[in-house]
Formats: sequence, structure tokens, C-alpha cells
Amino acid sequence: MRNLEYSLYAKLFIFAAFAGGLAFLVFSGQQPEPTKNFIIALLVLATALTQLWINQPNSFSQNSRILLVFGVMLAQLAVTKLLLVICNSGSYRFLKPEMAGLITPYAFAPLVLSVLLGRQHGLYAAFFVSLWSSMLFGPIDAPLLLTSLISGFTAVSLTLQVRRRSKLIRAGIYVGLAIWLLSLTFGLIGPINWFYPTANDWGMLGLQSALAIGNGILTATLVGGVLPVLENLFGITTDISWLEASDLNHPLLRRMTIEAPGTYHHSLVVANLAEAAAEAVDANATLCRVCSYFHDVGKLVKPEYFTENMSFERNPHDELAPTMSALIIIAHVKEGVDLALKCLQPRDVVRVFGEERIEHRLVLACGIQPPLDADPFDQVLKSEGAADHADRAHD
Repeated sequence: MRNLEYSLYAKLFIFAAFAGGLAFLVFSGQQPEPTKNFIIALLVLATALTQLWINQPNSFSQNSRILLVFGVMLAQLAVTKLLLVICNSGSYRFLKPEMAGLITPYAFAPLVLSVLLGRQHGLYAAFFVSLWSSMLFGPIDAPLLLTSLISGFTAVSLTLQVRRRSKLIRAGIYVGLAIWLLSLTFGLIGPINWFYPTANDWGMLGLQSALAIGNGILTATLVGGVLPVLENLFGITTDISWLEASDLNHPLLRRMTIEAPGTYHHSLVVANLAEAAAEAVDANATLCRVCSYFHDVGKLVKPEYFTENMSFERNPHDELAPTMSALIIIAHVKEGVDLALKCLQPRDVVRVFGEERIEHRLVLACGIQPPLDADPFDQVLKSEGAADHADRAHD
């Protein structure tokens, strides 16, 4: 899978598939000068790839990220084309040509990519999906282009840090209001007779306004439902999932309150400290809090061997050799990983568990030998480092 993730051929296949999708969307239906529009669309694609390569090299290097970005944009373009064709076909009395601009899901790709990958990806999607949308049905449609751009930018600006799904709905409401105002400006809602209000068809105006505002709300609701699927497919953890994982009623945390109360209290204190530190440096505070909750779950295997859970009457380490005590204490990291793989979502938490031994690993990597009178922990870690090195050499 790793070879596929960074394979040049896989990357070229994704780009070719997206270009093929653009060709199908541009040439399907009846429209003037489709070849000209397709050439323009290809030039926009070349610009989009260059922009992604320069500004987001990490995403450009990972085929899964490329597939996510261009797959989501192609999905929005396909729905936009379908709605334009249906509204212009005249097959449905309710869906008139002027309705297409009111029900197009302008903010879908910007919302999805902003929440999953960050603001820059959301703005990227808003800009390029707007350009492609405007040329799907004949000459470039300026009102459609501007409405798509402004709606997309509005969606991204309101989803800079989404911790609750309700914030998506709030963003959808503002996107709907933006679509409504722009539709009024470009005459998609109406006509409105400002001098003789009684001459207006208020029923139709109300329906058009409801479609414009409902467009944003429905798009945000759809995004909220799609996000968990995309998170699992592409191995991404959003702030929404981190917040859901911070529930103190998680089975592991409930076990900790009973079996290792000292470790539980320690984890809460570390979580508060980590969250405050992350906020101070503009890091992901929710991620730090969740990882702090679970960083010591490995102590559940032998909680009585850790000082915060010991009773005053008995210290179990008094009956063990120092090296054995060191092995038991250090093993809680591996045991925590095992527990997390069985019981925890998101899996990104597991990556944090090994951080407790990084300092020791760095010392070993630099070739620093512990002295003969080093404490048992250093001796155990030295032997672990040698064993790991031997395993890697054998592999």
C-alpha cells in the first residue's frame, strides 16, 4: 500500500481519470463549443495541479490525498451538471432553468476539504471547482462563477475549527444566505417589482428564497453525514472525531477510574496542561487533550506497579529485581498500544503512545553508552534498542 501511495503511475492515473470525468461532463448534453470549453478546463486543471504541487507539496506527494481532493471536486461537478441538465430539459414543471442556480451545491467540496484537510484545501477547492462549474453548460457563466466562489469562501471562513456538527449547520445557514443575496443581485430570484409590491408573485419569491437558503443547509447536512465515511476511507481524523473521542465515559477511562484511579487523575491533569500548551502555540488542542487521556492506558495491565496507584502498606517492587521492575514499567507503553488497537478510535491516538521513549531512543541512536552503574531503566532500554536494531537488520 505504501508503494501505491507514492506511485507516480497511480498519480497519473488519478489525473487522467479526473480529466476523463471533465471530458464526459463537458461533452454530455447539448451546448455550444464543447471542445473549446474542454480545452479551457484542461488548462485550468494544469493550473490546479501546479498550484497544488507548489503550495501543498505534502498533499501532492500522497495519492490518497490527491484522490480525495479531486474525487470530491468531481462529485460536486457531476451533481452540478446533472442539476443543470434536468433544469434546462423542461421535463419537470417545477424545475425551471432559472432554478438551477438556486439548488447547485456550491459549498460541498469546500466544506468537505476544509474540515478534512484544512483551510487551504478548502479555498483551493472553492476556487477551482467554481471555474470548472462555470463552463459545464456553454460559455462561462459569470453569475454562477461568482456565486460559487463567494459561497465556497463563506463556507471555508466559517469552518476554520469545527468541533461540533452543529457548526457545520451554522455554516450552511450563512452559505444559504449568501446564495440568496447573490441570487437576488443577479436576478435569479424574481422578477421583483420594487415599485408595485402587489404585482409580485410572493409565493414564487418565497419558494425561490427557500430553495436558496435551504441549499446551504442541505449541503452542510450532507457533508456532516459524508465526513465519517471519508475519515475512515482516507485515514483522516477531524476535530469532530477528536471531540467525540474525548468522552470520559469511554470503557477504557471508566476502567481506569476503578482499577487505576491515580493514573486517571494524572491523565486528567496532563490533559489540561497539554491543551493549554497547545492553545498557546496554536496547535491542535483537542488532539492533545484526547491523547493525554489515553497515553497511560497500558498501566491498566498492572496498575499496582505504578506509584500513583500503590497502597501505603505494600510496594510490589520490593519483591522484584530492579531490572524486572524496569521491564514492567516500560512495558506499559507496548501494552497501551495493544489496548488502543483493540478499543480506540481514532487510531491516530496510538501514534502518540510511543513518544514516552523517544528521548531514550535518541540517546541510543547517537551511540551514547550508559555507564556501568546506570539505573535499571537505562540498561533495559539499551537492551531493547539492541534488540530492535537486530530485528530491523534481520528484516
